[in-house]
Amino acid sequence: MSEIVNRVASSPIISLDMEEFYPQEERVIFDLKPFLFQELILKEKDFREQLKTFNWAEYADKWVAVTCTADAIVPTWAFMLVCTYLEGVSKGYVIGDRSQLEQHIAELSLAGLDLEKFHGRPVVIKGCSKVSIPLFAYGRLISLLQGRAKSLMFGEPCSTVPLVKNKRG
Repeated sequence: MSEIVNRVASSPIISLDMEEFYPQEERVIFDLKPFLFQELILKEKDFREQLKTFNWAEYADKWVAVTCTADAIVPTWAFMLVCTYLEGVSKGYVIGDRSQLEQHIAELSLAGLDLEKFHGRPVVIKGCSKVSIPLFAYGRLISLLQGRAKSLMFGEPCSTVPLVKNKRG
């Protein structure tokens, strides 16, 4: 009887699972609307006082999108001032909506990826995930790996969809 060999485990293919390094901390919105007078006007003195007395601990270790859902003209500095309070408390923040926050998180996550280990190697970007990974992150990952990897595939090592095959390497 011949020995059973796991060819997937012994292959040069690198399986890249974004779930392993993509942050899972809670994502929340900080809305300036309740801080506005009649939800329309920003009164600087009142705004600053409200921010000083606000319980910033509720944003501890969370990703925060700073936005204003009111149909009001809010000066740029007001968003920036909120960010000064989030610094050192939150996991990270952006001035924008949830989508922009997710793009920021994806960029930070992928910036920490050691791209050299993929050079000249076949790479499978894992498809099944218990974690919600935004499409932006997959697109950004392709842009980072396409010129480095020998080939890129999507799915599982035993069943993949080829994306690109470089002639070199």
